[in-house]
Amino acid sequence: MLQPKKTKFRRQQKGKMKGNANRGNQIAFGSFGIKALESSWITGRQIEAARIAVTRKMQRQGQIWIRIFPDKPITKKPAEVRMGKGKGAPEGFVARVTPGRILFEAEGIPFDIAKEALRLAAQKLPIKTKFVVRHDYDFNE
Repeated sequence: MLQPKKTKFRRQQKGKMKGNANRGNQIAFGSFGIKALESSWITGRQIEAARIAVTRKMQRQGQIWIRIFPDKPITKKPAEVRMGKGKGAPEGFVARVTPGRILFEAEGIPFDIAKEALRLAAQKLPIKTKFVVRHDYDFNE
């Protein structure tokens, strides 16, 4: 499961998620990708589930890139605990995703397999996504 090796602080405030992605919003490595259409937190488990779905469909052909990393710690208090008594213990890590962000990229596979593999990955994620193709991709290959 994806998580940082070390963090400066164990706990973090929630923060705001306004606006669109300014960085990570272009296909940089592969020919195909999935782009986020809404903002959300995506957990390390969800990213891993999507990665497994893609690699199963691609059957060890081509290459994939995961363009997001869960670096924000999320805390949770135990069940049936009264209010107060401090912030809860860290439970896992999430990646902040805003609209326009490229989440996964793929390369070295035919268009139809890439579309299906990234569709399966998108099903594992808690947000709406869109399949995108690099602007200079040649469909006649």
